[in-house]
Amino acid sequence: MTAILQVTEQPTAQRDFTPEEYLALEEAAEYKSEYRDGVIIPMTGGTTNHNRIALNMSIALRLALKGLDYDVFMGDVRLWLPKKRTYTYPDVMVIPGKSEYFNNRQDTVMNPQVIVEVLSKSTKAYDRTDKFKSYQTIPTFQEYILIDQSQVYIEQYCKLANKRWSYRQYDEEDAALVFNFFQVEVPLADIYEKVDFEAENDAENEPEESGEE
Repeated sequence: MTAILQVTEQPTAQRDFTPEEYLALEEAAEYKSEYRDGVIIPMTGGTTNHNRIALNMSIALRLALKGLDYDVFMGDVRLWLPKKRTYTYPDVMVIPGKSEYFNNRQDTVMNPQVIVEVLSKSTKAYDRTDKFKSYQTIPTFQEYILIDQSQVYIEQYCKLANKRWSYRQYDEEDAALVFNFFQVEVPLADIYEKVDFEAENDAENEPEESGEE
């Protein structure tokens, strides 16, 4: 009988990075990562449906707000949350007036009023909970939009007084998403234009390979 030697890998200690170290690494990195209070977390690649939804929403907002004092940014612009020591890349951000840049960095803003996130299987729980709580530390933050990419389903949170938030769901394609803090309505059919739900659901139902999270 041949003896089989099993080698058990020891876990590697997680080191903390400073925000400055993260920014230096991010500038040289091939792929984007988030930074959460010392920990660098690589971002997974987005699907074509994820990209379509973010692009559709960004275009709709740019057109609706054309000529008004708003900026609309997509996922390449970073957001700094100083109270949470977090750098992240929201899918879409709307900023009223002038953008407030962190340390005059043109790639990092601090004052969005509206944030839109496209939900994926791996991030939707975090987007609905801890990430939302982190966004609430932004003084200018007023409205949070969560868009499901596997079905017609959108969640909308609007800030009220005394740290309360209103909540509304949209699940009919002939409805329109009504933004609360500027007079804009975006039909859900426009948001989900060319989105292939069948392909998305097939991908989500594929069994995960052994040994992978």
